[in-house]
Amino acid sequence: MTSIKLQFFSNRILEVCQYRNDIDAKKFPTSVRLRVPLSILKSRCPLTRILDWRRFLSVFLLLACLFLTDTRSAFATIDNDRYDGNIFVVFAGNGSLIPPKATLAQALAQHKPAILTFYVDDSSDCKKYTIVVSRIQAFYGKAAEIIPVRVDDLSFQETYSPKEPGYYYSGGVPQVVVIDRSGKVVLNEKGQVPYEKIDDQLREVFDLLPRTDSVELKRRPFNELNSELTE
Repeated sequence: MTSIKLQFFSNRILEVCQYRNDIDAKKFPTSVRLRVPLSILKSRCPLTRILDWRRFLSVFLLLACLFLTDTRSAFATIDNDRYDGNIFVVFAGNGSLIPPKATLAQALAQHKPAILTFYVDDSSDCKKYTIVVSRIQAFYGKAAEIIPVRVDDLSFQETYSPKEPGYYYSGGVPQVVVIDRSGKVVLNEKGQVPYEKIDDQLREVFDLLPRTDSVELKRRPFNELNSELTE
């Protein structure tokens, strides 16, 4: 609104200047008559100069904001505890994990194994662990629910139901919890838990051959449950 008012008063001043120019042209003979172009009047008008600076400053601030927004992820580093955005998107290049496709309650109701991964976005340890979580999804994402849980989103309370992620959180990140299809916890550890350790537990959950017999996910005698993993 202020910009519109300044523009209005600026136009009025230019009209007055032009009017005075016309009067001066009538007073003096042709030999001394000098008509100043409107463009020159605008360039000499103080309010016009102010408005030009305001436009320049607005464009500059807009470009600066766009530059900072677009380049934030380019300067993201994995070795610090700075917030750089969602860690699965920035450091694992995997936006399909957030938000999870199903809740823990839904997974348990469907008797489907679930892998909870507790994390925060401003932790170097969690940033590094995103690759492991993404790898788990690549091998087990069709048969199990991969549920990343941001600790900042937990509603802290004295008691939780086993159907709530907060029931399994032990106060550190990253933390991995593997729950089988009967609702039993078969793995619950904090820190940089190796993929191989999680894989060993999931092989037992899905009745697959152990890693010592086959690195690839190969099934034991055929059944509907483990067929999803080996197709």
